[in-house]
Amino acid sequence: MASKGTWTVIFDDKIIINQSELNPMDGQPVGHKIDDDVFWSNPSYSNFWAVQYQTSNAEDEVEFKDGTPNDTWASTGLDFQPFIDKWNAANLVYRQLVWDNDNVDGETEAEKITRLGARPTS
Repeated sequence: MASKGTWTVIFDDKIIINQSELNPMDGQPVGHKIDDDVFWSNPSYSNFWAVQYQTSNAEDEVEFKDGTPNDTWASTGLDFQPFIDKWNAANLVYRQLVWDNDNVDGETEAEKITRLGARPTS
């Protein structure tokens, strides 16, 4: 795949990456491994290596396992929203974990909220 999209999906690794969401710790795009075998075993995904969704080169969005030339996501006839939904759910869990583990000795919950803001809920 020659171009980088807003979203990257690596099927064999079960990873969804939001290229526009950067980790504040290292500035790298945020990706999550999605451990949901039912989701990944969708027969419609069986021929995909990777997807670069919302790229400047739409003809290069989908890379197929069988050697079919790269094509657009639209050509698959599939909805991309399930990938975004899976990433959003995993990212919320991640952000909550980061918040939960960011503690200062002797700090009250109210002080923590003042320092970090409310615990992420969406």
